Amino acid sequence: MTETDTSLSPAVDDIAESPLSDRIEEQIIRSARSNHQRLPLMEVMFDRFALDLGPVMKSYCSGATAEATLGAFEYMSCGEAQDSLPPSGLAMVSKVLPWESSIGVVLDPNLLFATLEIMLGGRGATQSTWNPRAYSAIEKRLGQRLCQTVLNSLVDAFAQLCEVSFEIERIEGSPQALVLAPPTSPCARITMNISLEDRSGDITFLIPHSAFEEVRPVLAQPFRGGQLGGDSSWRELLTNTLQGTSVTIDALLTEPKLSLTEVLAWQPGQVIDLGIETDHEVTVTCTDLKMFTAAVGRRRNGAVALRITRDYSEKEDPQDVAFD
Repeated sequence: MTETDTSLSPAVDDIAESPLSDRIEEQIIRSARSNHQRLPLMEVMFDRFALDLGPVMKSYCSGATAEATLGAFEYMSCGEAQDSLPPSGLAMVSKVLPWESSIGVVLDPNLLFATLEIMLGGRGATQSTWNPRAYSAIEKRLGQRLCQTVLNSLVDAFAQLCEVSFEIERIEGSPQALVLAPPTSPCARITMNISLEDRSGDITFLIPHSAFEEVRPVLAQPFRGGQLGGDSSWRELLTNTLQGTSVTIDALLTEPKLSLTEVLAWQPGQVIDLGIETDHEVTVTCTDLKMFTAAVGRRRNGAVALRITRDYSEKEDPQDVAFD
């Protein structure tokens, strides 16, 4: 009777210990870690928030040319998001009210000092090179004001989805010191690039999914188009401009019907009866568009005045229709 070898064959040992199986396991683990829920509505909201942020930065920097673009919107764990941040950024923790949760805001030093140089009159100067060091109290204070201005604009962007407000709670020593959520919890890292004339820098938002747990089902819905956010500054400018525009209106007293024979018979000095009585109403038009009808009267100072009796801009109530 021959002896049987019960050990694995060399081919099986090679498959079990091959680098290919190790790579497959690593891909499975990496895929499981990166499989975070997407928030399509938040992606669209930040994309349109970039349109609003440009005019806000222009106003904040005393009219300097400003433009904001969405650099990246990425999903990862909170630990990975913090590790990917540069250690020299000015990191802040902002409260999300009314849910008492927190998000992180990291200000790139290039953006911080570009803003300071422009606001302090150095618009025409060449951008100076910043060497990593500890921020002074004044720099932290001004950076906090800048971030709060950006967050106030973010409130308007979120207003299309939910009522929320942001309030900076504290400034951390480094981005890696931020404590927002457990390191393995899902997080969205959003990078906004802001250009100020010939200078530029980034501002990064770290938003754990738990910060918007109350409305996360809404943010996770697919975006099917339509109105969401927009550049409200242009709408406000257009509204204010239209409200301050001067227009010419005409008061149409009457429209008598006369024959051509009567008109041709008119002579200088002849008085023409238009048939207008004291209680006669006039029609006020603007570029041949009826605005309203009004009764004519006089004020105490002798000026002619009109009292509106019918507004043509209002929708009329439907009249009953009689059917035979």
